[in-house]
Amino acid sequence: MTSFGGISRHRVVQTTLGFLAAEYLRLVWKTSRPVVELADFHDKIIPEMPFILAMWHGQHLMMPFARHPDMKVKALISRHGDGEINAIAIERLDIGAVRGSGDRNRRFDLKGGVGAFKRMIDALTQGYCVAVTADFPKVARVAGTGIVLLARYSGRPIIPMAFATSRRVELSNWDRTAVNLPFSRTAVVAGEPIRVAADADEAVLETARRAVEDHLNAVTKRAYEIVDGP
Repeated sequence: MTSFGGISRHRVVQTTLGFLAAEYLRLVWKTSRPVVELADFHDKIIPEMPFILAMWHGQHLMMPFARHPDMKVKALISRHGDGEINAIAIERLDIGAVRGSGDRNRRFDLKGGVGAFKRMIDALTQGYCVAVTADFPKVARVAGTGIVLLARYSGRPIIPMAFATSRRVELSNWDRTAVNLPFSRTAVVAGEPIRVAADADEAVLETARRAVEDHLNAVTKRAYEIVDGP
């Protein structure tokens, strides 16, 4: 979802902004036309459920609308003030929130991360897909190790995904947030599953981390090629 730096932490303001963000994204979806049919997209991902949905920061606002009706989804949302707005917005779009995050050094005992990690494992065990931004704040498009550790301990595959719209405003912030606009062409692209063995060592984890990064860059590039084409 979107980020609102320096916003008031009053609950009524957060609730209002979360509501408005969700309804704006719903407007974008309802007024836009898919270039890639979701039925074809769903045929590719449904057999892998429950899976770990990997996406980049700033390229994820429309991702709730890629969900198949049979998919139960929870998303990892940070615990800071902006995260509260994001959690309210995604819950209005029928996505559950798991609050917490790790850091770029693969620590899960900070920022409520250890509890969030366990809750994501539990969610996958219960049949939920779990959506995670693979990169960390201020380090755009560099995948962290946390997502491959989640795949290792859960035994579930990582599916890299990107959702693009033809009409958008790209911000000049650290993650180059794409603010999607109504009356667009839309495309959602999924990469091949990335699996991590339970006995994966450091070298295997690094290989998987690089695969997540490379595949996310590839699906993001492809999604924009589709919507920006003729």
